[in-house]
Amino acid sequence: MKEQKKGVIVLGSSRSKGNTAVITDYVLGRTGFDLLNLHDYNIAHFDYHQNYENDDFSDLFTIMANNYHVVIFATPVYWYTMSGRLKVFFDRITDALYHDKPTIDKLAGKKMMVISCGNAEAINEGFHIPFKESAAYLKMDYKGHFHTWLEDGKIPLKVTEQLEHLIQLTK
Repeated sequence: MKEQKKGVIVLGSSRSKGNTAVITDYVLGRTGFDLLNLHDYNIAHFDYHQNYENDDFSDLFTIMANNYHVVIFATPVYWYTMSGRLKVFFDRITDALYHDKPTIDKLAGKKMMVISCGNAEAINEGFHIPFKESAAYLKMDYKGHFHTWLEDGKIPLKVTEQLEHLIQLTK
């Protein structure tokens, strides 16, 4: 049996070098995880007729499900919720539910975590619910939501401490 890689961060930002990427880079440097930057892929919106010409979702989702036992979703906070890019990725999981159940089943028991990055320490109550409920539906082991932010372009100590806690949970 092929050994799975430790983990992956699925970055759902519209900016590959934005604040969320700064946070993501910190975690990548401390874990050696791989990065799947959704900005680098063509992922169409969910379509009941599965009209997905030149679409990367199925391959990307299969890579994520087959190769990692820890999945961290990283997203900026846009209008009080996850980025549209990441929401489209989650919506497309519906395709796998109907057309690739064996790949969906491979998610069961894998750890899921969420990193959000906003412009301040405050985060709306309930931000984590779509992730937590999706993890439950997919039978993944939800390890929590970690809200982050930068101060003067740097990661504050309080955020570093949270990220170190997240890193411990990946083990």
